[in-house]
Amino acid sequence: MLSRVSEREGALVKFVVITGGVVSGIGKGITTASIGRILRARGLEVTAVKIDPYINVDAGTMNPFQHGEVFVTEDGVETDLDLGHYERFMDVTLSGAHNITTGKIYQRVIEKERRGDYLGETVQVIPHITDEIKSWIREVGKASGADVVLVEIGGTVGDIEGMPFYEAVRQLQLEEGRENVMFVHLTYVPYLEHVHELKTKPTQHSVKELRSLGIQPDAIVCRCERPLDDGVKRKIALHTNVPREAVIDAHDVDLVYKVPLLLERQGFGDYICERLGLDADEPDYSDWLDFVTRIEEADDEIRIAVVGKYVDLPDAYISIREALVHAGAHVGVGVDVAWVDSEALEAGDSEAWEEVKDADGVLVPGGFGKRGVEGKIEAVRYARENDVPFLGICLGFQLAVVEYARSVLGLEDAHSTEFNPDTDHPVVDLLPEQRGVKRKGGTMRLGAEPVVLEGGSLLRRLYDDREIVLERHRHRYEVNPSYVRELEDHGLRFSGHSPDGRMEALELPDHPYFVGTQFHPEFKSRPGDPSPPFVGLIEAAAGQGPD
Repeated sequence: MLSRVSEREGALVKFVVITGGVVSGIGKGITTASIGRILRARGLEVTAVKIDPYINVDAGTMNPFQHGEVFVTEDGVETDLDLGHYERFMDVTLSGAHNITTGKIYQRVIEKERRGDYLGETVQVIPHITDEIKSWIREVGKASGADVVLVEIGGTVGDIEGMPFYEAVRQLQLEEGRENVMFVHLTYVPYLEHVHELKTKPTQHSVKELRSLGIQPDAIVCRCERPLDDGVKRKIALHTNVPREAVIDAHDVDLVYKVPLLLERQGFGDYICERLGLDADEPDYSDWLDFVTRIEEADDEIRIAVVGKYVDLPDAYISIREALVHAGAHVGVGVDVAWVDSEALEAGDSEAWEEVKDADGVLVPGGFGKRGVEGKIEAVRYARENDVPFLGICLGFQLAVVEYARSVLGLEDAHSTEFNPDTDHPVVDLLPEQRGVKRKGGTMRLGAEPVVLEGGSLLRRLYDDREIVLERHRHRYEVNPSYVRELEDHGLRFSGHSPDGRMEALELPDHPYFVGTQFHPEFKSRPGDPSPPFVGLIEAAAGQGPD
């Protein structure tokens, strides 16, 4: 086994900076995560940083329709969804420090200015903001002990809010040495159907814009609908001043977990290691290939109806979607997701209800706001009354309690005070420590908390008989303890609780699979380590059962 970078005396941490051009949303996060997987397959320690140039301090108060899912880290920070890609592909656990925003950087600099750290100086973008950015990136590298730090800059080159970050990484290469900092630029190569031709001009202009900022890419990853031919690659190489072997084809694939394998086949891993002088093992993709093969060779397919209010943008539920894929691979079945609008169910839309009735299982995810809540409650009721496997997460867990209180206990007015502050039966209520909290950003119950699982419960078996598990949370409301005994007397079992007695999970013993979790198990699901509540759902939907 060859020595690691970090084991060589005096060696520096290496940095791979990933930038984007032409348009946003073409897959920088997946590309960054795939580079991480490629390096991890070679035995290297890798970590990643996502830079989001928006002024928000974090993603917690942003509408999912604008920004997609809010991914919660183990330490309780609300971050960009790309951190979920990093954790899943690289099999690492990241912290809030791995998501940098303009808001965080300016907050740090202003605090220093107020404290007097810059006394006598005029505080400016250069050097003070750019120095803070570089310092943060280096801190992450040092704290992680990684051989390589991947740094993804959100948005596209030319965005005005991203300028300080591009300048900072330009300086980083100058200070760390070109042999220690590599730039990878992701662009879009459109295919014009009417002329049957891939067009490279947008890529050329994107690289020109990047070079105007003092950054010469070492490699270009080309997103495209169809594979690039050699002539197109040579043209891009010529006009962007990168080696031909560093023009990488990243055409559409039917499964994102195939992307590392696509890049590897083109020699990208060897090129990165050679460019940065990395000593690495021969790549080992055995576990990764086994996972992909399980998905491709699944004989049966089941359908899960995900009933939510942001279903027009599936990225709002990306960790749930991937957790279903992981569980399906584990069980050996394909998983088809039907995205069902809870407002449509609420309105009695027949097509939406057909989606639910045709599904093998129902999942009600988390969310905020009153819109579509009654539709979710109706989906819970349908699954409970018709023995359809059900998983409720966060708000889905709370609404399962509301539905049970209404339908079984006969408390017709039962609700969460989040949606009806005047309900006579507040079976879900605000957490005590949330009373009087006015600020919205970062003030919920967030991050990993211990959950005690009851002996003999279905969840206890799914978690391999572990009594205590750590799962991530993101909520302000909880099951009202005043109603727990009455609910349990009527057959609902609270099979998980926090050490201080909060209700964390529920199940119905006489149902094929009816489980709710206050926590978000999807955030910790990995290809090789699927989330137990999701595995239980898929097993039940496929007609199997836990051992």
